[in-house]
Amino acid sequence: MSETKNETTTRTSVRQIEFVKGLDSGAPGGPIEQRWDTHRFQMKLVNPSNRRRYTVIVVGSGLAGGAAAATLGEQGYNVKCFCYQDSPRRAHSIAAQGGINAAKNYRNDGDSIYRLFYDTVKGGDFRARESNVYRLAQVSVNIIDQCVAQGVPFAREYGGYLDNRSFGGAQVSRTFYARGQTGQQLLLGAYQALERQIAAGSVKMFPRTEMLDIVVVDGYARGIITRDMVTGKIERHVADAVVLATGGYGNVFYLSTNAKGCNTTAIWRAHRRGAFFGNPCFTQIHPTCIPVTGDHQSKLTLMSESLRNDGRIWVPKKVGETRDPRQIPENERYYYLEERYPSFGNLVPRDVASRNAKQVCDEGRGVGPSGLGVYLDFSDSIKRLGKAKIVERYGNLFDMYAQITGENPYETPMRIYPAIHYTMGGLWVDYNLMSTIPGLFVAGEANFSDHGANRLGASALMQGLADGYFVLPYTIANFLAGIKPGGVDTNHAAFVEAEAEVNGRVKKFLSINGKRTVDDFHRELGKMMWDECGMARNEAGLKKALQRIPEIREEFWQNVRVPGEGNDLNQELEKAGRVADFLELGELMCVDALQRSESCGGHFREESQTADGEALRDDENFSYVSTWEYTGTLSKPELHKEPLAFEYVKPSQRSYK
Repeated sequence: MSETKNETTTRTSVRQIEFVKGLDSGAPGGPIEQRWDTHRFQMKLVNPSNRRRYTVIVVGSGLAGGAAAATLGEQGYNVKCFCYQDSPRRAHSIAAQGGINAAKNYRNDGDSIYRLFYDTVKGGDFRARESNVYRLAQVSVNIIDQCVAQGVPFAREYGGYLDNRSFGGAQVSRTFYARGQTGQQLLLGAYQALERQIAAGSVKMFPRTEMLDIVVVDGYARGIITRDMVTGKIERHVADAVVLATGGYGNVFYLSTNAKGCNTTAIWRAHRRGAFFGNPCFTQIHPTCIPVTGDHQSKLTLMSESLRNDGRIWVPKKVGETRDPRQIPENERYYYLEERYPSFGNLVPRDVASRNAKQVCDEGRGVGPSGLGVYLDFSDSIKRLGKAKIVERYGNLFDMYAQITGENPYETPMRIYPAIHYTMGGLWVDYNLMSTIPGLFVAGEANFSDHGANRLGASALMQGLADGYFVLPYTIANFLAGIKPGGVDTNHAAFVEAEAEVNGRVKKFLSINGKRTVDDFHRELGKMMWDECGMARNEAGLKKALQRIPEIREEFWQNVRVPGEGNDLNQELEKAGRVADFLELGELMCVDALQRSESCGGHFREESQTADGEALRDDENFSYVSTWEYTGTLSKPELHKEPLAFEYVKPSQRSYK
């Protein structure tokens, strides 16, 4: 890497020192409802005629990446967009089912931007940055207008108005939806906008291309190293700024609701290059998943949280009950969420619903062959609304459940159980969504910024589109306006070095020729993570994991078998790289979970709970973002803390009763 002491290097060094000492979020002051508007006005702009001189790389083509690439292309920048799928339409955003939140207050039931902000901060158990959350609520109202203009077929009432339904953690109806296909329809809207810019020549699309490393030149993110997944060709790509919009890392648990291809490689490689990692142990357990059926499974299937609007959750009161659920009378059913949380009932936040499901199953009331399941029953709603209305609202979800389980959910209750779904942790970013590496921006689930310790349902799509359509176009312009375009090409020593490292890694995988498959290692890691760093965690279990994970990783590098060649289509090689990164990330997650000896949101420490089993926070000692710096040694990351200040939503013991 070049050691020239130019002005750029000096500015970068100063900025990085400021980050390390104070982790300044860069959030503006003043009244919270004016912060984003004031900040936008104060940011620098790039003249339209100058934009074509700048190149921006966007890694990921889901809602956040697709929206960002389309918008930046429309503004006139040269954009390179990369995805490992064969088409942007196959990004994992397509799998989102239930809806997208927006503070439109169409139901006139008391919703507002401030209430969405309040619900999100509270739902995240007071571990999110207030300024970011308010901005998210503020721009949510624009997202719906944008998507309607794109032709997204949101559900509508009889008179033509957009319909809404409720989701967990809210007492208003603010969730816009397209049956159980909301993610797919929103992604098609972003995809159409992206394809328009591809046709116009402002965006160049690189499908079936996986990012394997990021290139940092003089402290700035200046490009990426990729592998063509069909030919195996390793390539260098240079830009003036890089955006990572590569989703979450839930597949570290092996079994999750994520697509099998979802991975952590992009953000983990960036972390190894100097980007700090925020709250890695904050993962979300979704309460409405089809239960595991055996070791043969490689992933899990989600049933939308929207089903909790009309489905009632219960278990038999009798321990070890084996009767058909339709034969169990009402007085022998335990509607535990309705009884424990009368204000919110079945619409408590995901972490609360998940923890309670685990508790009743641990008591021996679980249903199904494994005993790890609870009932989601629609019989009351079908009687009250009619089957046709349930078909209209959830028909595709019911069909999917029937195809997977062989059971008819219109006639017998669904069986559900919590599963890993989303990750609140991710690369640390400031208010402008820039990481601790200047020029490296992180959007959507890949960053940590908006959800704290638990994400409310229907907020993931909201964040992805907010970041891509309405935040990054301003903040990237502000960054680019302060630098000259170009100045670096792919012959720079940093590109040569990064490519050599990628090639060396590929050759290493292919040369080990061990006896265990990649999936075998992944499955072992995932079980360890679920058992010790999943729904419930304790000090002894986390220490056990921290002893075992390095041992698994060491054996992986000595005994994994990756057949095939590097210069061809090789899915085992792809998986090997991803699992190698999971084996490193898993250790950091356990380190983070061990140091945070409190319960908050989806992070439930068994040593820290109230008398009635609720999560017990420790605001005095843990009201911060735990942000980790890679020091060159996996077992010794350095912790930096971003203090969290709450001016508007004062922390309190969460109650949904």
